[in-house]
Amino acid sequence: MFEIECKNPGEIILTTKKTSIKFNVADETIDANLDVGKIVGPGEFEIGDVAIRGLDTKNGTAYEAIIGNVHIGIIGNNEEAAMLDELGVSDVLCTTSVRAVREVEPKVVIAMGNVDGMVTELKLAPKLEKKYKLKNFEALPPTLEVIALN
Repeated sequence: MFEIECKNPGEIILTTKKTSIKFNVADETIDANLDVGKIVGPGEFEIGDVAIRGLDTKNGTAYEAIIGNVHIGIIGNNEEAAMLDELGVSDVLCTTSVRAVREVEPKVVIAMGNVDGMVTELKLAPKLEKKYKLKNFEALPPTLEVIALN
């Protein structure tokens, strides 16, 4: 089981039993309270029970985190076509981009920006949550859900 929070625009926090990791797409950093400090930019990392891949794009760094069998894309407003291809399948997508949602086709979207514009374009009603909790891959919804974290 893990939780996803969004306390500030451009930041996503993933929390598992073993670790808590803050992804900041605005300054392209990963903060997991490591002795070495924040991780900056692209690369492949393993922190606790989370495998992370930072993708280098023209618009900064996008991230893929894997917890168990669940793939989480953390891309903010980045909708670069090459990055979306490299990101591949994401079960949960943290973004502001409707285009990215349509191309990636996740089961869950964590809206990181203009929720009203996104749900209007996708013709869906958002679920308002403080945290999004997911037990495992099998617990993903069968159809697209948009989650607005507050």
